[in-house]
Amino acid sequence: MTRRRRQFSPKFKEEAVRMVLEGDRTVASVAREFDINASTLGSWVNRHRFASAQQEERPPVAGPDRARIRELERENAELREKLIFLKNAAAFFASETR
Repeated sequence: MTRRRRQFSPKFKEEAVRMVLEGDRTVASVAREFDINASTLGSWVNRHRFASAQQEERPPVAGPDRARIRELERENAELREKLIFLKNAAAFFASETR
């Protein structure tokens, strides 16, 4: 028989991570309390710390810069579509010449 992989809700993960970060408890003790593997909880904590650090590093974007970013994102998406089209066209013509 194979064991079915357990699924955890985002709310469950947040609560477990919060208990580790806000309290003076170790990852292992919280993991035992929640009946989960300590390495699993440790990876959730690391992911949370990384995501929090990423958010803190980004300064808020001002109005004119925000418009410019949207314009560049739109242009980037358009160029990606053109690149895909050109790759497909090149593959088509390369297969025709063989």
